[in-house]
Amino acid sequence: MKALVDFLFEAGFLKRLARSGYPYLGSGDESVADHTCRTLFVAYVLGQLSDGIDMGRLLKMCLFHDFPEARMGDLNYVQKKYVESNEEKVLSELSERLPFGEEIAALVREFNDKKTPEAILANDADQLDLLFHVKEQADIGNPQTGPWMEHAYQRLSTEPARQLARLAMETDSTDWWLADRDDPTRT
Repeated sequence: MKALVDFLFEAGFLKRLARSGYPYLGSGDESVADHTCRTLFVAYVLGQLSDGIDMGRLLKMCLFHDFPEARMGDLNYVQKKYVESNEEKVLSELSERLPFGEEIAALVREFNDKKTPEAILANDADQLDLLFHVKEQADIGNPQTGPWMEHAYQRLSTEPARQLARLAMETDSTDWWLADRDDPTRT
């Protein structure tokens, strides 16, 4: 039970672990847990738009895809040029300590390999969350977002993900809550 309690505290640390790329963008911030949350929602949508997907495996893959960052930190593009992470060591230690550790390790490895339909969608969900977050920054005036959105878009593999991305880039991120702004009954 102690290993399970430690695992849950470690998962909670993801709420406090900042995603490290946003200082390079100049605005925006989120935790790894924030990123994981919307990635799960995006994956659910992509799974609904795709045939033959094991939704449980897809969602679990998204839930754990960045879990090793609790120990390694969130290494961004620039940092990865200079710092080598050891995700395999993290996955090995999880496998040894937790009764379900090998399942987590297998899901993260599958995500990284990008070969199964679920892994391809999970990676698209990961990139779409980035694109959505950067689009929110564009909508509040950050002029640096264009290349970031384009780069995330270029990494998408499926047509449903590309369709969502194109529409997201054309949509104001506040439309969802301002849709009924002219409704006289709105208070």
